[in-house]
Amino acid sequence: MTTTLIPVVAALVLLTAVYISWRAGRLDRLHIRLELARESLDAALVRRTAVALELAASRLLDPATSLVLAAAAHEARTAGPEEREHAESDLSGALRAVVDQERFRDRLADTPAGAALLEELGTAVAKVLYSRRFYNNAVGVTRTAQRRWLARTLRLAGHTAYPDFFEIDDAPPKALGVE
Repeated sequence: MTTTLIPVVAALVLLTAVYISWRAGRLDRLHIRLELARESLDAALVRRTAVALELAASRLLDPATSLVLAAAAHEARTAGPEEREHAESDLSGALRAVVDQERFRDRLADTPAGAALLEELGTAVAKVLYSRRFYNNAVGVTRTAQRRWLARTLRLAGHTAYPDFFEIDDAPPKALGVE
């Protein structure tokens, strides 16, 4: 009886070790996905800020509008980690205020530089919207995996803190037609 019990116990130990290794590998892959999603989000936010600064400096806007947009873009570009969400939300609000002005799109579309800037701004705003959704999705999946009893008990995530969601007001200007 003991000769048949030893291979069964050894097989169970081996299967348990393989399962734990698989869970640890999955958690590691989720953390890598999360880091890549964060880098993509950061790149999209930087691009949107650059396009907003380009629009503010284009001389296609009146001076007051240019100043408001440039100030919001500068604040978003220079904000620290603690103020980043607030500064990016302020930039979103400034973009909506500027782009959703009456006949703004028509006036800008009449100039060759303005039409190109509008298209570039629409692309940048859409990338921020999608990058943030993808990042927050990755955060949710990673947090769920980190909260599982096996991951907590065996500390498969090490001492890694739960990732935080990136919550900003990223509603695009209606005039851009981004959904």
